[in-house]
Amino acid sequence: MGTGKSLVGKVLEQHTGFARFDTDEIISSRLKMPIEKIFSTHGEEHFRDLETETLRSLSAEEPAIIVTGGGIVIRSENVDLLKRLGAVAWLAADEVTLRTRIDRLIDRPLLQTANPEATLSELLETREPLYRNAADLRVDISQKNPEQIAELILKNIRDFPVGE
Repeated sequence: MGTGKSLVGKVLEQHTGFARFDTDEIISSRLKMPIEKIFSTHGEEHFRDLETETLRSLSAEEPAIIVTGGGIVIRSENVDLLKRLGAVAWLAADEVTLRTRIDRLIDRPLLQTANPEATLSELLETREPLYRNAADLRVDISQKNPEQIAELILKNIRDFPVGE
């Protein structure tokens, strides 16, 4: 959440020429509503079901950039699906960096709480071990722009098996 996954995905698409699939964009397009509206109308559980369905629909036959939301790792099935699709890069940042980035963005449904800072801390504490388990590559995005992040991914991802 707030690491710039969608923007980095677009940069990777430009650099590689691979198709890019953003699960949030796919879900939003399918339901014809923004993610925050999906959460408020249908709930988080339904959204998570749609994420899993979307991952199941993707194929590892052609190289692609797959961008997901930060909560995708909550379900172990999703992690298994991601690993079958290819190498998984975790865009990581410290909490201070994330707070600064997220403060500029008002459309984060999970942070629509009485205490968004505490909620962010809880999410990070819960998700970090899941990210660590899922990731083939961890990229610290602090003090880096999307171009630099994409370059680090491209430089390092060659060392990992894809689609196994």
